[in-house]
Amino acid sequence: MMTSTVLFPLQLTVYKLMVASHLLFQGDQNVEYKKTVWHKDCFTCSQCKQVIGTASFFPKEDEIYCVSCHEHKFAKTCVKCKNAITSGGVSYEDRPYHAECFVCATCTKKLGGQRFTAVDDLFYCVDCYKNFVAKKCGGCKNPITGFGKGSNVVSYEGRSWHDYCFNCKKCSIPLANKRFVFQNEQIYCPDCAKKL
Repeated sequence: MMTSTVLFPLQLTVYKLMVASHLLFQGDQNVEYKKTVWHKDCFTCSQCKQVIGTASFFPKEDEIYCVSCHEHKFAKTCVKCKNAITSGGVSYEDRPYHAECFVCATCTKKLGGQRFTAVDDLFYCVDCYKNFVAKKCGGCKNPITGFGKGSNVVSYEGRSWHDYCFNCKKCSIPLANKRFVFQNEQIYCPDCAKKL
């Protein structure tokens, strides 16, 4: 988490600057940071050399950065919008996102802290995944989500079933992880298939 420091003008008596040979006089606007005093116009960003004066800045080791340079040099960049993440944000598979960029591809609901599914680099909330993306079970016709009951799936020739729906059409015995016969778009155990 980044923090910023805001400096306020000081009313100082006479000091000698370490970086410039100009004297500071009472009534001048000056900046003091870590026991060093600058003229307000001499307090500049280490990167872009622009005057920071009394604005917010970020110290990093012996350098001082304006907000913009600090963001460009040190802040994480959002994978989606490519802008700096200055506060908050979420991470998925070690890839940073702004909270407002990490959203469902269908309904744009924020997904940070929520259950979601990733498919082909797109993210879906549970409801949109079930309604628009998930394969439908060849038995019960409900979506196969991988959430809760039915997280195990049986697939055969491009079709999918919840494991608990993969049963013989005639005798209803479960056939997940067992031999079966697929005939006339139906699943049968070997014994019932012989009687067809």
